[in-house]
Amino acid sequence: MLDELKNEFASLVPVPLIETDYRFKGYHLDVEVGPDQVVAAAELLDRRGFFLEAITGVDWLGKAPLSNQPEVEAGEAGEGGGAGKAEAATAPPTDKMEVVYDYNRTVGELCRVAVRCRLDRANPELPTVSRLIPGANWHERETHDFFGIIFSGHPDLSPLLLPEDADFHPLRKDFKA
Repeated sequence: MLDELKNEFASLVPVPLIETDYRFKGYHLDVEVGPDQVVAAAELLDRRGFFLEAITGVDWLGKAPLSNQPEVEAGEAGEGGGAGKAEAATAPPTDKMEVVYDYNRTVGELCRVAVRCRLDRANPELPTVSRLIPGANWHERETHDFFGIIFSGHPDLSPLLLPEDADFHPLRKDFKA
């Protein structure tokens, strides 16, 4: 099943794909897409019987995203080597935001896929997947509330958990209380 998925993603567009060890990462495939590929990735996974578990934001302000970090042999980078590799903390810091979509398929062979999309911090915007996957609606609203990420085409990005007059995003690393 993973080989078929990797081939389908590769035919979609050339995107970075990393097959991971589920026992150590909690997912089988890590896919990085651009903002213009988020809906196509959701369509591909929806056709294959996957459901959306969660959408969340990540603020990489001053940090290096883990998938960008070079890998070194286990033991060289300390604990967490897992399946023979561990990430080194040597990649340069970035001012990016990231949206992570967690997809799961429990019918037949278990398969979990993480789809990541990096965004410029100055313009954190990507298209909504809520028209294809209605359950994404509140996940996108929550991500907008806490990180200020804009899901263009979303039917209602009004605050879900924050006060209606909130003009702040408390999970951004530059947020001051």
